[in-house]
Amino acid sequence: MNKHINIIGKIALLLYIAVAALGVKAAPKASGVVTRADADSAYVRQQYQQAIKCYEQLLKDGVNADIYYNLGNAYYRVDDFTHAVLNYERALLLNPGDKDIRFNLQLARSKTIDKITPESEMFFVTWYRSLTNIMSVDGWAVCALICLTLAIVLFLIYLFSDAVWRRKVGFFGSVFMIVVFVLSNIFAFQQNKILSERAGAIVISGMAPVKSTPAVNGTNLFILHEGTKVNITEDFSTQWSKVRVAD
Repeated sequence: MNKHINIIGKIALLLYIAVAALGVKAAPKASGVVTRADADSAYVRQQYQQAIKCYEQLLKDGVNADIYYNLGNAYYRVDDFTHAVLNYERALLLNPGDKDIRFNLQLARSKTIDKITPESEMFFVTWYRSLTNIMSVDGWAVCALICLTLAIVLFLIYLFSDAVWRRKVGFFGSVFMIVVFVLSNIFAFQQNKILSERAGAIVISGMAPVKSTPAVNGTNLFILHEGTKVNITEDFSTQWSKVRVAD
């Protein structure tokens, strides 16, 4: 009898543990926790203000190019082109090779008041900049590691292969991979420099008078409007910065 009671007790204990485990697994998410699915769902339902709140909450946990991009889209939908430009710019810093981000950024810029014409540059500078922006820092770092690995493999083929054509492929292939490895590191350094030494800023206020000197009574040179991008060339104080406009 006692044996049967013990068996029944063990079965009841196992059932209790199983039910408790299912309860933990099926427990609803903690109140106030926002997920990417919540933000995307709000955007799909055209609840753009809710989507904006969700995306901004997600960004508190860490920056992400896709979330900045979606946040820019949500701001664009509510005709807040200034914050759309701001978040597209942030997304582009993290993922400079994304064509969708660039297209939407240009579209948002066309909605702002100031129409700034980009300054002209030599064709090889444009080409180099475009090549650098194909991938992000992480992308170029991965590319460099892959090239280094392939260079080692090809060099080993050159050293230990008997066939002449394999030795040629190994030698010239390894040299090519070393060149790409070096370029990838240079491009990664350039991208990291852009991220760490940010000089761009977006005008958020409705109008911002640009003065000739860092003083309230300085002469107003011209007016910049919200959504316009400037480059900060020097910081005079927490209140004043020297800026340069693209045109």
